[in-house]
Order: sequence, then C-alpha cells, then structure tokens
Amino acid sequence: MSTTRTFLLLMVLLTTALTVLGGHSPGHSKTFELTYSIFFPATHGHSLLATEWAKEVEKRTNGAVKINMFPGATLTPADQCYDGVVKGISDIGMSVLSYTKGRFPLSEVIDLPLGYTKGIQVTRLCNAFYDKFKPKEFDDVKVMYLHGHGPGIFHTKKPVEKMEDLKGMKIRCSGTSAKVVAALGATPVAMPQNECYDALQKGVVDGVVSPIETLKGWKFAEVIKSTTQNFGSAYTLGFFVVMNKKKWESLPKEVQQTIEQINKEWIDKTGNGWDSFDEIGTEFTLSKGNKIIPLSKEEDARWAKTVSPVLDEYVAAMKAKGLPGEEALSFCREWLKNNP
Repeated sequence: MSTTRTFLLLMVLLTTALTVLGGHSPGHSKTFELTYSIFFPATHGHSLLATEWAKEVEKRTNGAVKINMFPGATLTPADQCYDGVVKGISDIGMSVLSYTKGRFPLSEVIDLPLGYTKGIQVTRLCNAFYDKFKPKEFDDVKVMYLHGHGPGIFHTKKPVEKMEDLKGMKIRCSGTSAKVVAALGATPVAMPQNECYDALQKGVVDGVVSPIETLKGWKFAEVIKSTTQNFGSAYTLGFFVVMNKKKWESLPKEVQQTIEQINKEWIDKTGNGWDSFDEIGTEFTLSKGNKIIPLSKEEDARWAKTVSPVLDEYVAAMKAKGLPGEEALSFCREWLKNNP
C-alpha cells in the first residue's frame, strides 16, 4: 500500500473514531441528560407542547441535550416544582407562580384581574414584564420563558348572570384569584387543580375560576353546568418554565444559544396553544349541553370596578416590600392597552 493511501486510510479511521467518541454534537464530548417536571397530565396539550419543546432542543443540538419528561407531577408536586428545580430534584420545571405563595411577589402583577382577552396576549405580556423588570425573585434559576392562560372566568353548577348570584357560592381558586373571588362576593376555596373534579362532583365546591380550557383539559365540563364570561374582571395565572442554574451553566455556550432561540419561539407557540385549548374547551362544554353566559357591558364593567381594590392592595403590598409595584402595574396596564 502506498504511503498516500495509508495516510488517507488512517485519516478516515481517525475521523470516524472522533465522530463516535465526540458525542452527537460537534465539539461536545458527552450528551447532557436532563429531567423535566410538569404537573399537567401526560395527555394534556401543555404536556404535549412541553414534550415538543424538549424534542426540538434535542434535534437542534444534534442530540447533545436529551430531556426526559415527567408529567402528572410524578417527579415533584406542582407546589414544589420551583424548589425542586432550585435543589436539582429536576433540571427543568413548569408550574404556576402562585402555587408557591409569596415566592414571586412582584410577578403577582401578572395574576391580577386586568381584563385579559387571550392567552397569547397574556403570554407575551409575561415575557415583556420579565424582560423589563428582571425580578430578583428568579435569580436562583435560569428562566426559559413564562406564559399565562387565557381569561380566568367563572364556571359553576348554577347559572351566574349577575354578581349577586355568586353570594354564598364556594369557588375553587388559587393565589391572587382567591382575592378576585372574595371581592365579587363568593367564598374562595383553595385546593390543587387535580382535586377539583372530585370536589365539584361531590358538591364540596359550587364552581371554579379558571380558563375555559379546563372544561376539556381537566374534564370540568362534566361536573359544571354554566360558564360566565366576566372578561372585564378576568385574571390569569402566570406559569414558569425554568432550569436549574448550575445545570444551565454547565451547558456549552452554543447549546445555550440554541435553547434560548427555541425559548423565544415557544413563547408564541405556548400562548397560541392556550387559545386553541380554550376553543376546544368551549366546544366541549357546549357539547355537554352547558350554558355560556356573556355579561352585559354594564354588568361586566360593574364586576371590573368591584375587583379594582385588589389592584390597589397589590401596589400597597409591594411598596411595603420596597418593590416597584406601582411601576409594574402601570407597565402591564399600558402594555395591555397597546396590545388588546
């Protein structure tokens, strides 16, 4: 064999060996295996969207990052998800900000009854708010992106056409939405989302406040009879998708850049997802023979005015903590005005 052919053969063998030993992504010597904790059931649209995000990360990093999904709160309960990420129980987690009450004080502005109209609107606002204020309450993790559900409205076993109809009703809620429920004259009952179906079925509660997607996603349409479109006083719940900070810092720079690009794309994917799930929830509840009751313009305005002290209370609470609550609320209101 000639010297030239021998040299070429050696180069081919060396290149093959380097490819095999170098992992799935050029320049990386190992695959980073990560865990992702999410409380939604495996079949829920948000578990499917999160799984799609994970697969996209694996694809675009050429296999350098592989993410194992743990839906249904099988790795960490919803209210322990954030701490689970901080402590490294999971590498990535998605849950609700208000499930860890008091942990994200400034960000509670997102949950206020600001009269939301769409999930895409809420989700874009969540990320605009984070980019503007960079709250220190997130300093112990790497934020992937934030999102929030569409209008949080009332779903009840008896029709609610005016505010007085809520009197004496026990309504399941969580976080800031409890203040909305109380302001409107109902009795707030805090409980995890996965206990709500049985509570409605057994009469422990008379209704829930939530986006209409829950009527399908959590099957609530099977145990309620009526939905009230109180959009003027509609709240939301802010969600986080975060990664353990040390795990994030261990990733190669080009992998981080790839993930951050995917995160940007998933903001609108997730916001639009919320809206498509709301549409499915609407169709599902109507198929069950349930009513959807729009409030009159005057009644809707009355509800909005009645919950306004909740906004004032937020500003006062943030001032006491030395946080820019008034600025945060003004920012959100102005943003919503410009992005109806």
